[in-house]
Amino acid sequence: MPDTALLDSLIESLTQALGQENVLTDPYDLDRYSGDALSPTRAFGAEDAFDRLADVVARPGSTEDVCAVLKLANASGTPVIPYGGGTGVMGATVPALGGIILDLQRMNKVLAIDPTDMTAEVEAGVVLEDLENALAVQGLMPGHDPYSVPIATVAGTISTNGVGYRAGAHGPMGDQVVALEVVLADGRIMSTRAVPNQSSGPSLKHLFIGSEGVFGVITKATIRVFRLPEAQVFSAAAFDTFDKGFNAAAEMFALGVRPTLVDLTEEDDGITFHLLFEGFKEGVEATEKRALSVCTQFGGRLLGPGPTTAYWEDRRQSAENYKVSALGKPRSVRWSRWRGRRGFDYLHLGLPISKVLEYRKKCDVIMAKSGVRVVEYAIWSRPELFSMLIVPESGAADASSERLGETVEQVLKLAQDMGGVMEYCHGVGVKLNHLLAREMGVGQDVVRALKLALDPHNIMNPGKLGL
Repeated sequence: MPDTALLDSLIESLTQALGQENVLTDPYDLDRYSGDALSPTRAFGAEDAFDRLADVVARPGSTEDVCAVLKLANASGTPVIPYGGGTGVMGATVPALGGIILDLQRMNKVLAIDPTDMTAEVEAGVVLEDLENALAVQGLMPGHDPYSVPIATVAGTISTNGVGYRAGAHGPMGDQVVALEVVLADGRIMSTRAVPNQSSGPSLKHLFIGSEGVFGVITKATIRVFRLPEAQVFSAAAFDTFDKGFNAAAEMFALGVRPTLVDLTEEDDGITFHLLFEGFKEGVEATEKRALSVCTQFGGRLLGPGPTTAYWEDRRQSAENYKVSALGKPRSVRWSRWRGRRGFDYLHLGLPISKVLEYRKKCDVIMAKSGVRVVEYAIWSRPELFSMLIVPESGAADASSERLGETVEQVLKLAQDMGGVMEYCHGVGVKLNHLLAREMGVGQDVVRALKLALDPHNIMNPGKLGL
């Protein structure tokens, strides 16, 4: 537990800097801010990280406010956990060592939209849906379109380098970042320049993309935006085997055919390849024609637009449900959503294209021996990005959870051993923290050196990224 006198002094200083209404200490608030959508039952060995609550919640309204908070935290050695929408699924906002939850949701202004530069400058706490609405007025849209659009923030998706439904054409969120403003642990403000490329030294914006706030706090971002498409065409194809659909996707990418949406999914009722083509009319016509030709070349049966149109209309429904039932509520409410289930996990592995099908076969052997069943296989946005939804076949809840956790560990390590990565979409958080050094190798020493240089007192989201 923190020293009471020191904590009281810190809270008083935060109140002077931000105003009493923006410093929260009520146990109810500390509880609801102390985590994201990850529950201990899905943490598989990281349950101890949930033992602590935050000591205080600070709600800055500007970059200058963030500087003031970090200066106070750095001087006192208090952990700071940046907090966006609270929608993560890996525990990146779990205050494993207590400290200050830095809620950036008041910083929610769309500062500038430039249709010539095709960029938008936004504050960290802008919700993706609000950005989408602001851009639509000018005939524009964001390229990042995850299921969590109604609830996730721009800086949160940058900090996890999230992948969305339009990533087939536009890539993950990190690919869409043009420039960042970041407050470092000692309160200094660092800004990168809003240009598409540079050769005058390393591109420092990449230090903060996907790093879950361990090097500093993103306060503003300039991101790429895109015109609303002239044409939008949905298509779907059915395949007899996942391998055939996968090979069709690989051929498309080898040809340079880039549908906006790429989702090949195998479930109990069959294998469907969902495709969306967007852009200027002539380009959409050509891309759709060649993509569907590739599907038929590999044995696909064209299903028309219906299945994918329905898929597209429902893609944000789970986020809307979470917004109503769980977002911003105490941890017990969020965790209770999974009661009554023996367990499940959704794995997102990145592998070389040449290894994906071999990896799937090896996973099937592991899971058959472990009494774990895959209820969904998928590739999402690129052939290299492979996902599985897995559940235990049977057994009591405790035994099923333990068995599931052991199986998850095996298949994640298998991906690493085959030259891949254990997560392509959601970050590491506390859930996968213990496996990161195994994946990074000497790179983890580089990360530690950067951390020591930028944050010698280890106040920025400590306990994440293996730090």
